Amino acid sequence: MVDIKEIFSVLPHRYPFLLVDRVVEFEPGVRAVGIKNVTINEPFFQGHFPNNPVMPGVLIVEALAQVAGIMAFKSGAEGKNVYFMSIEKVKFRKPVVPGDQLRLEVQVIHKRGNVWKFSGNAFAGDQLKSEAEFTAMVAA
Repeated sequence: MVDIKEIFSVLPHRYPFLLVDRVVEFEPGVRAVGIKNVTINEPFFQGHFPNNPVMPGVLIVEALAQVAGIMAFKSGAEGKNVYFMSIEKVKFRKPVVPGDQLRLEVQVIHKRGNVWKFSGNAFAGDQLKSEAEFTAMVAA
């Protein structure tokens, strides 16, 4: 398991943009599963949407990417930066709302040199909330 202290040591993100609370499964260079506890205290709920709070889809994809970043850093990319290159096949299946606990499942599809391609799924319970494929580059 990767706790919040270790996440702070590998990811440059901080509140309010850190979107992973812990990593509960990890296979270096293969897959990782992170957890994001979604609460009404999230700053984005003030405006998205005040009477019907829904987590913005772009932040769900960012949370998946942060789990992928943690996996990349802990698989040999420590001390480097990881940047999005592309986001593909994104689908938002069900809204993410306060009280959901997102299970962010990410696996490596392909890795060549400093370019990694990932597949990610976000679940709350057994419901698939979102899915995406994305490519990232590890750079100095």
